[in-house]
Amino acid sequence: MLAFIAQRTLIMIPTMILISVIVFIVIQLPPGDYLDTLVSQMASQGDRVDDAQLVALRARYGLDQPLVIQYFHWIGGIITRGDFGQSFEWNKPITELIVPRLALTLGIASVVLILTAIIAIPIGIYSAVRQYSIGDHIATFFGFIGLAIPNVLLTLALLYLTFITFGLEPGGLFSREYQNAPWSVGKVLDLVAHLWIPVVVLTLAGTAEVIRVMRAQMLDEITRPYVETARAKGLGETRLLLRYPARIAINPIVSKLGWMLPIILSSEAIVSVIVDIPTTGPLLLRALLAQDMYLAGAIILMLSAITVVGTLVSDVLLAIIDPRIRAA
Repeated sequence: MLAFIAQRTLIMIPTMILISVIVFIVIQLPPGDYLDTLVSQMASQGDRVDDAQLVALRARYGLDQPLVIQYFHWIGGIITRGDFGQSFEWNKPITELIVPRLALTLGIASVVLILTAIIAIPIGIYSAVRQYSIGDHIATFFGFIGLAIPNVLLTLALLYLTFITFGLEPGGLFSREYQNAPWSVGKVLDLVAHLWIPVVVLTLAGTAEVIRVMRAQMLDEITRPYVETARAKGLGETRLLLRYPARIAINPIVSKLGWMLPIILSSEAIVSVIVDIPTTGPLLLRALLAQDMYLAGAIILMLSAITVVGTLVSDVLLAIIDPRIRAA
């Protein structure tokens, strides 16, 4: 098992190097840079930056260097000092900007993953065992609803219903009276009241897909001869389902754990912009619009690293559930 984990961990190193190169190329693709965007914004307001000041700013931010030099300077600071650079727009170290937002993003993503597993897997098993029953039809109906309704529309609908029904404005992270208040039970409850909409929206979308996958896998497994053999030997139905077909049917879901993270994170970015929650999504959008390349690159790189680590975790969990994986 340790050899399996070590092998998967070593694969992460060249993967992250390749991702860092791709990320740096992607954030350089738009024409111009942050200073060009700044000059355009100032020109639209009637201001002007003289050429000497522009040259000085390019030298200060290292934008006058070749792209290869800029890349090695950027990645070298990350590897040696954990320094992601300075945000052009915010004029702050990028770590100070990202860490609080990344913690909130990971918290929401973790809750969504846990709720998705707790809700979707039992429903998928039930739908397969009780195929074409009323419960199966209801689960399938809500599954298709979850896949069909866009996250944007569902978020707006929940915001509207919350405002109309309870007279609350769930936008933002805290209510006004709790903005600068010390942590207390009331502040925690207020935080939950502002985070339930993104959690519900993201969980509904993920649950719909997992239910369909789990149902299809279980339908395939419960018709296998080994299930009939175990049933003929007198094994109880519940124990039989959980011990054999469910354990095998869950493999595709566990293997997709690492790939569910980027889907949740990308969906979370859209929902957070609508609900005005300070996660990495709105910050990334603002950085891309302002061409704040080091800030945008740091966020994308961190989210990519989370995806790679999530893939490692899913591989390890899959090896624990199915010994054939680590023996391969």
